Amino acid sequence: MKELKKEELEIELLLKAIYSLSGYDFRQYMRSSIARRIQARLSRDRLPSITSLTEKVIHEEGYLQKVLSDFSINVTEMFRDPSFFKAFRNEVVPMLRELPEIRIWHAGCSTGEEAYSMSILMEEEGLGERTKIYATDINEKVLKKAESGIIPLQKMQLYTKNYIMAGGKKSFSEYYTTDCEAAYLNASLLDRMVFAQHNLVTDGSFNEFHVIMCRNVMIYFNTDLQSHVFNLFNESLSMGGFLGLGSKEALRMEYPVFKEINLQEKIFRKVSHVK
Repeated sequence: MKELKKEELEIELLLKAIYSLSGYDFRQYMRSSIARRIQARLSRDRLPSITSLTEKVIHEEGYLQKVLSDFSINVTEMFRDPSFFKAFRNEVVPMLRELPEIRIWHAGCSTGEEAYSMSILMEEEGLGERTKIYATDINEKVLKKAESGIIPLQKMQLYTKNYIMAGGKKSFSEYYTTDCEAAYLNASLLDRMVFAQHNLVTDGSFNEFHVIMCRNVMIYFNTDLQSHVFNLFNESLSMGGFLGLGSKEALRMEYPVFKEINLQEKIFRKVSHVK
């Protein structure tokens, strides 16, 4: 028990140092997830303790960025959870058709695959020219990768399967060109996308959106931080706007702001300004 308390104190001091030096606040992330990433870094660099890791973060140039990359969760794929995108196409898109313009925010977009997927879906539904997609993440490195629209070729077989299961209407290969190493998304898909750094923990609302996607991000946040982010999404969604969450996430709110559109796929609609 005493050792666990010491480790908890060490983690708290590390996270405080990271926040003081970078402005990135991981203190309300799920501690079990953070602890796993810390232990992985200790093992890679053969460090004896979390305190020694903190010392390197403070004193060694460039080391802070390594640890920040460790804490950034970058697991994604195109049309991930195909049934979600199929439900979005069938149940949400018909209601979006009424809008003269459609603003979509992919929060925590990682390397951009789900935002790419949305761009393809809206193109197929004849709404591409009316749609602007804002894809944000805390990690500048993955944002640069997302902005390039370049995907390793070995991933495209899985992505093609996902696309078909998600109700894709064309041949998936129409949306990219290839060489022997990579697939390059069509420029028309990227033209409607804006990539920008945004920190869900510390940054506020920056526009009013008709759709917000934040899938498989908040599973890494504690309850207080989840409530903070839900409030941010409530502020950022227009009345009647839609919120899409990940398969392992729940809508933890104590007020009736959102109505279930598809509970299984975690799609909700804003129906009230009540807080």
